[in-house]
Amino acid sequence: MTVRGFIQRLAGVAALGALGCAVGGAGAAQAGEIAVIVKTTNSTFWQNVNKGAAAGLKESKGGHTMTFSGPAAESAIAEQVNLVENAVNRKVAGIVLAPSDPDALIPAIKKAWEARIPVVLIDSMVSDAGKAYYQSFLATDNALAGELCAKQLIAKVGTTGKIAIMSYVAGAGSEIGRVGAFKKYIETQSKLQIVGPFYSQSQMATALNQTTDVLASNPDLKGIFGANEPTAVGMGRALVQSGKAGKVVAVGFDGNEDLQKFVKEGTLEATAVQGSYQMGFLGVKTVADVIAGQKVPKVLDTGVVMVTKSNIDKPEAKNVLY
Repeated sequence: MTVRGFIQRLAGVAALGALGCAVGGAGAAQAGEIAVIVKTTNSTFWQNVNKGAAAGLKESKGGHTMTFSGPAAESAIAEQVNLVENAVNRKVAGIVLAPSDPDALIPAIKKAWEARIPVVLIDSMVSDAGKAYYQSFLATDNALAGELCAKQLIAKVGTTGKIAIMSYVAGAGSEIGRVGAFKKYIETQSKLQIVGPFYSQSQMATALNQTTDVLASNPDLKGIFGANEPTAVGMGRALVQSGKAGKVVAVGFDGNEDLQKFVKEGTLEATAVQGSYQMGFLGVKTVADVIAGQKVPKVLDTGVVMVTKSNIDKPEAKNVLY
């Protein structure tokens, strides 16, 4: 679902604004801890979110402190649930959360709502059952980003032949929007045959092995899409190791140093880079505003830039690369 569509779904949730005021009124007078809880700390993407969050804390009012935490892996959903519940139990002032699963985190954010602790979601949304329990959602429009990646691939490989999708965690909110829109665009705008998707669980080594197998079993593969940072890095390394770099058109996602190098060398035709720093920066500022009793946008698109060899050294790319 696009951010625009999600705005329409949230428009009728009157309880959302009411809770935001109630939370702000309760906590505006005293400083407290803002708990930033992400999908994993073992990723430069999420570390860039941390940098943005720290900068957002400095610019926010209220004298709050900040903690940053996440599971060892994006697939460790139960561990992330525990982190949220622990934050609620220690009565934090607010929570910035990147939920790893659209359903599993709902009971935990409901507990926060019941404790009048504001929750701002970043990167991934939760399902409809949880839409009353958070105050704002800040993320890339993943559906739009997925379409952009599909367009980039079609522009280079054409509309016939075979491509592969290397995805990350099945069912994650960002994955549903991003990979779902990529597949839909490929299916409706071309006759390309899709191999996969394959799920790396956001583990680079797993993505490398999966991509190596896909390349070996599909020698006629024309293109490939790596849908998040560790998956795209593993995909890129597999292309290099197999001698297929530059021969199979590859589009990645996110913008760490490995992916930047792949773009410059031609291993990746392009990589779609999210505003990860902005997610952290605006996430903390937004939850601080809610604590202070201010109105905040229900949904905010933090943007995506398609980075290629031709623009990687330009300001539009440098502003989002990390």
